[in-house]
Amino acid sequence: MLEIDNINQVMLHFSLCKGLDATQRIMMGVILMEEPNVTLAELADRVGMKEKQKALFYASYAAIDLEQIIEDYKKLGIQWVSFFDASFPHYLRHIYDPPSLLFYKGNIDLLKENLLSVVGSRAHSRYAAEVLEAFVPRLIGNDFVLVSGLAKGVDTLTHQLTIKHSGKTVAVIGCGLDQCYPYENKVLQEVIAKEHLLLSEYPAGTKPLRHHFPMRNRIIAGISLGTLVIEAKYRSGSLITANIALKEGREVFAVPGNITSPFSGGTNDLIVQGATCVLSGEMLVENYLK
Repeated sequence: MLEIDNINQVMLHFSLCKGLDATQRIMMGVILMEEPNVTLAELADRVGMKEKQKALFYASYAAIDLEQIIEDYKKLGIQWVSFFDASFPHYLRHIYDPPSLLFYKGNIDLLKENLLSVVGSRAHSRYAAEVLEAFVPRLIGNDFVLVSGLAKGVDTLTHQLTIKHSGKTVAVIGCGLDQCYPYENKVLQEVIAKEHLLLSEYPAGTKPLRHHFPMRNRIIAGISLGTLVIEAKYRSGSLITANIALKEGREVFAVPGNITSPFSGGTNDLIVQGATCVLSGEMLVENYLK
């Protein structure tokens, strides 16, 4: 029998286990809340785990000292919220592949505000910085909390300008909250964790592996009302975020750029394919985000 007095702790335990994915973790949580006396083996069967998965799951579940991990997380200042918690982002709960749990540092209440994701390429032109300088004050002046991924380039500028203009920002990262990537954003990450909100679906100690970032992008898009793409080359990672937003029925906005500039190839193409073209922060707020 499993104890489910605290569903967040149960989901934390599951999130640290091997052999199951986020969907299976959520399914287990649903079953447990409806049938508190179900066994671990019954849960594994009910969510369709294969024999190899089961072996990994059972071994890792038994090896986890949950009380010690909770104590370690307290020392690190890391908290968490599960899919079943009232504080879990409403919009994120309804995406195709929601995370079963989010780790966070900072003000979790920011997730209840009007969130707009702002993304763009790591390599960008001066034009991107000028656009952000024009857009950011207008957006935060209308009470939008700006979400980005703390990557180099447009993400970093978005967070920095939001803080500079006394706004609030959310950073979603592709590693554990005790890690820092890129390293040059260490101070910025610490400021966001202390005064804003730092999020990840990955447990402490998780390194910033390449495949984590497309998964991170679905959270950036998923918690937001819409996604604004400032500047992006063809095949930029920020276009992944935009495409996820489109698939989830969210608004996607793109800032047009010079047609001869490689930095604007992705954003111009988004507009051709149906993204909303925006020319100013005022236009974005007054016509689309009221």
